[in-house]
Amino acid sequence: MKGKRNYLKHPIEHIDITTYNVVPLVAALRHMSFSARDLARAAEILDLMLADADCGIILCLAGSLVSAGLKKVFVEMIRSDMVDAIVSTGANIVDMDFFEALGFRHYKAEERLKAGLDDEELRTLQIDRIYDTLIDEEELRICDDTVGKIADVLEPRPYSSREFIAEMGAYLERTGSQVQDSIVLEGYRKDVPIFCPAFSDCSAGFGLLVHQASRGERPKLSIDSVKDFYELTQWKLKNRETGLFMIGGGVPKNFAQDVVVAADILGEAVPMHKYAVQITVADVRDGALSGSTLKEAHSWGKVESSFEQMVYCEATLAVPLIVGYAYHRGNWKHRQAKRRAHAPGLDAVAVK
Repeated sequence: MKGKRNYLKHPIEHIDITTYNVVPLVAALRHMSFSARDLARAAEILDLMLADADCGIILCLAGSLVSAGLKKVFVEMIRSDMVDAIVSTGANIVDMDFFEALGFRHYKAEERLKAGLDDEELRTLQIDRIYDTLIDEEELRICDDTVGKIADVLEPRPYSSREFIAEMGAYLERTGSQVQDSIVLEGYRKDVPIFCPAFSDCSAGFGLLVHQASRGERPKLSIDSVKDFYELTQWKLKNRETGLFMIGGGVPKNFAQDVVVAADILGEAVPMHKYAVQITVADVRDGALSGSTLKEAHSWGKVESSFEQMVYCEATLAVPLIVGYAYHRGNWKHRQAKRRAHAPGLDAVAVK
């Protein structure tokens, strides 16, 4: 049997969209057909969001995006005021981004490992596999423990995931991130709210499980997903004109779209999301949310139909082209970010 380090030796490198001007390439795709033209239109819609001075932009992240090498794209979006709020799976924020900020890495798997024939050996070595990416399970446990330690020193009360993730950013600021680029840290520094509506479905869940178990009958910290919903709805009420840039589907997609309906239920009439782009490989025919079209979302009163585009493409191919196009077009340089302090209920979290 090989040792662990024989497998974990070639780290994933995150693509830097600032170094590649893809504008001519994406513009050329506009004159083709099929997915090429769809992708070009999606890039143009993202650019329209950035050029619209009144538009608040929500970035939705689902799927193994950070581990696949897209982290620096999202960090640059925060840094360049291309995004005003983030709704994500917990895995992207905790197991992948915060994990790397603690000094750990994701690794490229050998081609043959994708077949799954060596998974028993990987399990014995405590190596986890995401298709062609490898993670050290022992390092993930350190990430779990760190989340628990953050919870242990906070006031024991219900927190939104946004509040807790801000505390994770404060922890990285205080102790020193081991990498230059981190979504959690950059979101904290730029005051961009990050929501994980299913926060316990990741390493955060293990850390908080230990925190609650160790407290017994004493007061303990918990995560209130309804508070998440309320806070993002308040953000929508303040930023009435909005756009969605969604990668994958699932909970982040539904959560971000549903704030329009939530506002209506609270007696507040707000516009549907004016712009929407979704990158997905999910099939529309099974009726599941991840593959449901943005036109379908219009029937629910969630998304306007004028500036919406589905892109059926794997994210590591589509994201650098779409975001790279918008970045090099440069409209982000002239926009004012929609800070969370502008919305009731999104108070700043103090560094402890």
